[in-house]
Amino acid sequence: MTSQPYRISQGGRIDRSQPLSFSFDGKTYVGFEGDSLASALLANGVHLVARSFKYHRPRGIYGAGVEEPNALVALRESGRHEPNVRATTAELYDGLSARSQNNWPSLKLDLMAVNGLLSPVFGAGFYYKTFMGPTRKAWMFYEHFIRKAAGMGKPGREADPDRYEKGHLFCDILIVGAGPAGIAAALLAGSSGARVILVEQDRELGGSLLVDAVGSAGDVWLAEQVAALTAMNNVRIMPRTCAFGAYDNLTFGLLERVADHLAVPDALQPRERFWTLRCRQAIIATGALERPIVFSRNDLPGIMLASAARTYVNRYGVLPGRNAVVFTNNDSGYAAAFDLADAGANVTIVDPRQDIGPDLYHGAAARGIDLRPGQAVIEANGGQHVKSVVVGAYDPASGQAGGATGAVACDLLCLAGGWNPTVHLVSQRGTRPAFDEALATFIADTAPAGYQVAGAVTGDLSSSGAVARGISAGQAAAKACGQEGRIEVQTLDPSLGEIWTQPLLPIWQVSPAKGKATKAFLDLQHDVSTSDVELAHREGYVSVEHLKRYTTLGMATDQGKLANVNALAIMAGLRAEAIPEVGTTTFRPPFTPVTIGALAGQETGRHFRPIRRTAMEEWHRANGAVFVEAGLWIRPWYYPQEGEDLNAAYRREAAEVRKRVGIVDVSTLGKIDVQGPDAGEFLNRVYVNGFAKLPVGRARYGAMLRPDGIVYDDGTTSRLSEDHYFMTTTTAAAAKVLSELEFLLQTQWQDLRVQVTSVTDQWAGMAVAGPKSRALLEDAVEDIDLSNEAFGPMSVGTGRVGDIPVRIFRLSFSGELAYEVFTPSGYGEELLDRLVRAGKPHGVLLYGLESMGALRIEKGHVTHSEIDGRTTLDDIGLGRMASSKKPYIGKVLAQREGLVDPNRPKLVGLEVVEEADRIGGGALLFGAAAVKEGHGEGHVTSVTYSPHKSRYIGLGFLARGDQRQGEIIEAHDPVRGRVTKVKVVSSVFYDPEGERTNA
Repeated sequence: MTSQPYRISQGGRIDRSQPLSFSFDGKTYVGFEGDSLASALLANGVHLVARSFKYHRPRGIYGAGVEEPNALVALRESGRHEPNVRATTAELYDGLSARSQNNWPSLKLDLMAVNGLLSPVFGAGFYYKTFMGPTRKAWMFYEHFIRKAAGMGKPGREADPDRYEKGHLFCDILIVGAGPAGIAAALLAGSSGARVILVEQDRELGGSLLVDAVGSAGDVWLAEQVAALTAMNNVRIMPRTCAFGAYDNLTFGLLERVADHLAVPDALQPRERFWTLRCRQAIIATGALERPIVFSRNDLPGIMLASAARTYVNRYGVLPGRNAVVFTNNDSGYAAAFDLADAGANVTIVDPRQDIGPDLYHGAAARGIDLRPGQAVIEANGGQHVKSVVVGAYDPASGQAGGATGAVACDLLCLAGGWNPTVHLVSQRGTRPAFDEALATFIADTAPAGYQVAGAVTGDLSSSGAVARGISAGQAAAKACGQEGRIEVQTLDPSLGEIWTQPLLPIWQVSPAKGKATKAFLDLQHDVSTSDVELAHREGYVSVEHLKRYTTLGMATDQGKLANVNALAIMAGLRAEAIPEVGTTTFRPPFTPVTIGALAGQETGRHFRPIRRTAMEEWHRANGAVFVEAGLWIRPWYYPQEGEDLNAAYRREAAEVRKRVGIVDVSTLGKIDVQGPDAGEFLNRVYVNGFAKLPVGRARYGAMLRPDGIVYDDGTTSRLSEDHYFMTTTTAAAAKVLSELEFLLQTQWQDLRVQVTSVTDQWAGMAVAGPKSRALLEDAVEDIDLSNEAFGPMSVGTGRVGDIPVRIFRLSFSGELAYEVFTPSGYGEELLDRLVRAGKPHGVLLYGLESMGALRIEKGHVTHSEIDGRTTLDDIGLGRMASSKKPYIGKVLAQREGLVDPNRPKLVGLEVVEEADRIGGGALLFGAAAVKEGHGEGHVTSVTYSPHKSRYIGLGFLARGDQRQGEIIEAHDPVRGRVTKVKVVSSVFYDPEGERTNA
């Protein structure tokens, strides 16, 4: 026990037979199984655990749960490092390593505390007022220093070795909170036979009853009811699980901390699991959080909530201080004072009320407690720990205290300013909380459809009342699910453990009657003080939403759980309005922080998105392909010969395709099967050009628009039979085009008899391009006459290569005589192998994505580099393709004034003036005489080295580009620090007449 000087010799819910070793800031300590990190630190006499965000003031442990604003620490090392963990919720385990944050060079000697001397300058709105000048670029200078000072903990740099999971849950009744109300509700609902899930963010069930002494009436009731609940097979109990968000249609987000209490998760065990839960009824029994009272220097280590002190004494067997002052404006503070005194502390109660209930008065006297009614704490004194408090007579009318009676020495100051029901989940659904004058706080007196509320969240702060309300809520939820509770839940005797006899005296802030008050803090983590609220009021930020953002009040990791109500009350006083008229800020998820790992689950690395592979990938690997990720697909990038890098290989491949014949894998093209009697009419409405009269056995290039007139996608569609079309889309847009087609058929044109089906993975495809492509296919393909007369451009036919069925389309993306050959995916690898063998006499080569891009840029074909969601048909030079005789999606809005402006950037070709120069993708285009500022007159979209032109060329958009051919302009590449002179030319660099394509 000598190693834990503040550990009480007996009591608590810890296992003293299992000591645990842990470290904080490199120093080793000992705690017990069942401790939190916070309780173990307090047991070892460690009170200074953190520094505040802005002023780097010393901070100690303030709460005992999720409300903790101060004790944020970094846990674990290397890849498991996790910053900003509340020490009050971190379960102790053997070997735990924790470090303080936001200090330099050390926690005790933090030189950044000099910010406190500048606090008059660092008031609310400091950043907005200070870093706006003196020049427009001043922020770029300030930003470096602000970012270095910002933040609390530092994220780890190494990969997290642990697993995270996501899952879905379904139940009849969800109960959030396993205090007396939640347990009673679960027992009643469970007895009805309904499927019940009870979630509790703590590791133990009990809620407020865990604060009672072991062996008390509440503790006995808890043990009996938990045993009964555990025996119900239809009730799932989920400890260490926080319901952080309530969403539409009774959907909830849950975070289950599966293995956060372990140094290393067990094999196949995730560290955390994110659940999406859907239910028929929800019971919110989330209890209430104690709120503090605000006064000068109320942020010193050694100051904490009275309920937290009770928790450390009764649950953890820790005496957080030996000389305690309890400052309370309500009866609940006396429970903490009595428990502290019973544990051996010297206690003084400071109560601003004059009328103290006789039971409380006699209870204090029996324990030798110094009771000071009608007085208030004016100021706390100390450096890195509270040493004394100044107490004076309190005037409820002015909210001031004067006539100081001197300093009361203490090493612990407990605050009991009332209770704030945890209304967050109910309020997230848009239900505004109501203000209860008696409790001086907001409560959930109503609930949305499908919800029940029970316990302290409704304003009933008694344990017996919570049980009664839980029973009622459980029965109501069961009935809503068509069930009926079948047991009588044991209630709690109202006379046991209930000490509320006198009303609460609302106190938000104690100001000294004389003299100037020092800093009195509302938001302890962000150093938001009462003077910041007053400043915001003077400067017109009187709306609570504006107040929040101007001062950062309630924007810390605790989301204002302790600060907000006091701040709202102070603003109400400044506005001379009632607190309900001021209102609350909007409640949004999450209730407590959720790790990014849990949100991502197993969707990380290669699991982040599904990897798609073509049917011929293994063949490509065996034949020397280098691969590249293109969206979801793994595609052959280039096929290097000995000594070649990417540049040498793709230039060779592109040049050889133009001389002989090459084969490229195009399986990644989106492929959509369109069938039905109205398929032609459907495509007519989707494409800007006509498809209803397309002959069977023919293909046509088409473009789609968004409803706003912007180009959506392009591709070819072929008519295989009267009611059967085969559509191809760009690789990038395949999924969204299919989604849009299905949306139109299901919502806009339900009368059309059409079915669309994705067949991208069902067909392997390869393009055979080059002047010898026809000769190659004639040697390999049977049942099709491929002569130019019988199978001209845009022809479609079916045949076979040996016993392999194929569809052949005479289409070209390269500017050469070319064909696209498709076969069922299972035949893909064999077909490719046969075509390569058939092509050897013709000098066939394989070419990859890079050289395919070079060939298409030379020919001026557009891809999603140009169809980027901002361009019109006229912009990309396809305006004449649009039909004037039929309606189609986007036709009307495509004629808007801004979209037909002749000054819009138009697609152009660009070639470097000097052969040795190169262009960078994304470079900004400026006229030679133009001022080189802003975004220029256009930009470069695609770049390649052209074997045909023997220099770098590119495609881009240039204002009035269709009128500027021959002009020399500049391409500015600020990323690479390069300026290149380029000539504006036609976007078709190669074979503009199409003679080679049509050969």
